[in-house]
Amino acid sequence: MASKAAKPAKRHGLMTRFWHWLNLLCLVILFMSGLNISNAHRYLYWGNYGFDPAEAWLAVPRFPGWATIPDYYSLAAARDWHILMAWPFAVGLLAMWIAMLVSGHFWRDLRTSPSEWKPKAIWHDIRQHLKLNFDHGGSKYNFLQKVAYGVVLGIFLPGMIFTGLAISPGFEPAAPWLVDILGGRQSARSIHFIFSWGIFAFFVVHVVLVLLAGPIGQIRDMITGGKLEEGDAQ
Repeated sequence: MASKAAKPAKRHGLMTRFWHWLNLLCLVILFMSGLNISNAHRYLYWGNYGFDPAEAWLAVPRFPGWATIPDYYSLAAARDWHILMAWPFAVGLLAMWIAMLVSGHFWRDLRTSPSEWKPKAIWHDIRQHLKLNFDHGGSKYNFLQKVAYGVVLGIFLPGMIFTGLAISPGFEPAAPWLVDILGGRQSARSIHFIFSWGIFAFFVVHVVLVLLAGPIGQIRDMITGGKLEEGDAQ
């Protein structure tokens, strides 16, 4: 008896799509509420303490209301928004990592091979990107995409969670070792700021590449799953 034809493989799994849009919502609100929190004290320091602007390593601009949540200065309201979205952000990232490891998505699509780290291969990938040629060479992602996703998923996003916990007054007494590992509460705050803008830079580049690659198809695939293209890794 002939078996039923298998359903065509999706380019993006259900978990990936759900996490993508949830993560986008969380990051937008976290980032904009974070800008409001930043307006409370616009100076960044290293170490455990920092109060004197003269000792700051960076003076952050004051962000306008259209870029913040809420759209007026309110440290209390901004912190409420920040905490509200921090939980789905953290739980969603943990669930995504578990799903990637269990399903093999990380090992199959995001792990780089030693040959991809050769200078000649890296330079070839850079030149292809500059030519707007996004061919993946039989893989779901090319080398630069794998590195970018690896840095964001493995460093920036988890780093935002741990540095956020370290600068939280309610959490610090329960885990002072985390603050010590990060070099002090003010160091954790500075790293939190750097990671947040690193994610923002990734977001800008990601949007630009989506626009260059065809935004309608890219957004549709991230909603419906799309079809696995011929040549993509199974």
